[in-house]
Amino acid sequence: MKQREHATNNKPESEMPHAGTDHQGHHAHMAADFRNRFWISLVLTLPILALSPMLQKLVGLREAIRFSGDLYVLFGFASAVFWYGGWPFIKGLFNELKTRKPGMMTLVAVAITTAYVYSSAVVFGLTGKMFFWELATLVDIMLLGHWIEMRSVMGASKALEALAKLMPSDAHKLMPDGSVQDVPLGELTVGDKVLIKPGEKIPADGVIVEGESSVNEAMLTGESTPVTKKTDGKVIGGAINGEGSLTIEVKGTGKDSFLSQVIDLVKQAQESKSKTQNLADTAAMWLTIIALGGGLLTFLIWLVLMNKEFAFAIERAVTLMVITCPHALGLAVPLVVAVSTALAASNGLLIRNRGAFEGARKLQAIIFDKTGTLTEGRFGVTDTLMLAQDIDEETLRKYAASVDANSEHPIAKAIADSSENKLPVENFKSIPGKGAEGRVDGREVKVVSPGYLREQNIAHDDQRVEPLQTQGKTVVFVLVDGQLKGAIALADIIRPEAKQAIDALKALNIRCMMLTGDNKATAQWVSEQIGLDEYFAEVLPQDKAAKVKEVQTRGVLVAMTGDGVNDAPALAQADVGIAIGAGSDVAVETADVILVRSNPLDVVAIVRLSRATYGKMIQNLVWATGYNVVAIPLAAGALYAWGVLLTPALGAVLMSASTVIVAINARLLKLKAEPKK
Repeated sequence: MKQREHATNNKPESEMPHAGTDHQGHHAHMAADFRNRFWISLVLTLPILALSPMLQKLVGLREAIRFSGDLYVLFGFASAVFWYGGWPFIKGLFNELKTRKPGMMTLVAVAITTAYVYSSAVVFGLTGKMFFWELATLVDIMLLGHWIEMRSVMGASKALEALAKLMPSDAHKLMPDGSVQDVPLGELTVGDKVLIKPGEKIPADGVIVEGESSVNEAMLTGESTPVTKKTDGKVIGGAINGEGSLTIEVKGTGKDSFLSQVIDLVKQAQESKSKTQNLADTAAMWLTIIALGGGLLTFLIWLVLMNKEFAFAIERAVTLMVITCPHALGLAVPLVVAVSTALAASNGLLIRNRGAFEGARKLQAIIFDKTGTLTEGRFGVTDTLMLAQDIDEETLRKYAASVDANSEHPIAKAIADSSENKLPVENFKSIPGKGAEGRVDGREVKVVSPGYLREQNIAHDDQRVEPLQTQGKTVVFVLVDGQLKGAIALADIIRPEAKQAIDALKALNIRCMMLTGDNKATAQWVSEQIGLDEYFAEVLPQDKAAKVKEVQTRGVLVAMTGDGVNDAPALAQADVGIAIGAGSDVAVETADVILVRSNPLDVVAIVRLSRATYGKMIQNLVWATGYNVVAIPLAAGALYAWGVLLTPALGAVLMSASTVIVAINARLLKLKAEPKK
């Protein structure tokens, strides 16, 4: 059984609607800081370039630009760039050393500090070459790279900001005297009545007490088609009301609302550490050690073995340390995590357990609960048999539906729903335990069970009835004026997407199974209809977890998909627990992934998104590490004999480019299995 790691949230209720904005604000602040430092450092770099002896000589203006004390002015501008522009990296060095996890900040800080200290010593009398312009351009490029990175991180997290903005600022509260008063959202409490006008956002979770309208819940559930809502229907805060006015009774506000729970789940998932991240962290640490050691070794080789001047050796060491920064490696996984979590949430797929979600890519079997998952959990007419020649099917259904429209029995309701052309009924009477009767269009109509026929000794010899009963279907008979005219078979309605989902999962080489408390005949019929590989019938709720464990003993990785209430033990036992059809109740403690819609195709989406996410992680890791295989020897000067030599600034460009490539690749992640509408 898997270990569960669910974060808790202790934020005050007033903060909850904006729970996702904390990190967004942090990244926005960092992005602004890097942006400001970049532009100021860039401006300061211009006089550094103009005053650098090497560049003056290169453009033939050395004598024209030189003046008394120019090197001290150059030192002043370079010092400003080093301390102001380079401060984030120097500060990062101390933070990394404090946690004993040297990384990208350590490398950059060591590189710019080495260049600055050595160049400053040259200004004040040491014989050698100054690296101030290389130092300044290196800092500029590193700041630009970090600015771009922060913008990418912000882009990956914008789903939270968009969710937080869904809520309106106030609500039309119905007062006890019947008047309507606009109140701030924070003043709403459970039990309040709220008026929602056409086109307005719904201010809180609730139940409709008056009115009918279509509601757009796309940003919350991923369902693009507006959903028709009537009296007693549930609505979600943040959804957009359509053409009708609604009055709702508030059922959830603040931290208890669906939207706040979604924001919290997405935030937790984005902050949670991917298992793949552990590999990336280890690789980044070793890369840092290699870079520092490689920089020192490169310096000694050029200085001692190759007899090169001190300045040349320092430049090679600095370039190697810069180009080897594990920046791209550090972003390779977190950016993919942020993008995949936001992408999933915008499609109604809420990830609670990051590790289990990533494990979904390796699933070999998925077990579905039947009722409410593969089926709709309500009766529907599946077959109509005509047992007499003097009546047609439409008339038979119309008669039966008219009589049963007066009954509250679930089977009667299903028959009533099977025909829109109902007629008035006179003398309606219920036949306890056997059916109902009434006078329709001047004729006596009875809709009764097989037991009623046996009691009344009414025989039928139609061979089509028994096969329907052996499939686990409920069969009722229709009598008109005392004569047997037809039979209607009913069963739990199979969701139209169920077969599509099973076919798609089998195409992914995943075995599909079903757990149900129904009898074997019913289970077999459902299994055959949607193409399951295996089913378990007559399983009591308390035994479902044992069945999951039984499948796990076969040595396969198993997911359990259920409604998250009576399937809780089985969801907990499975390697991946998927709660389907959670609707507005997302607090399903035992599930790893919560599917807002009751759509089995979303299970396919989770598997494919898990595989696509892992694929992006591997692509980024391969790029971030593979790039160094070429970059390190190039920076060390391996091609110096052929005239190829990288400057520290060019090394920073290549390093920053690798970071940007990783960030862009993460943003290209797409949900490849969007449920069909």
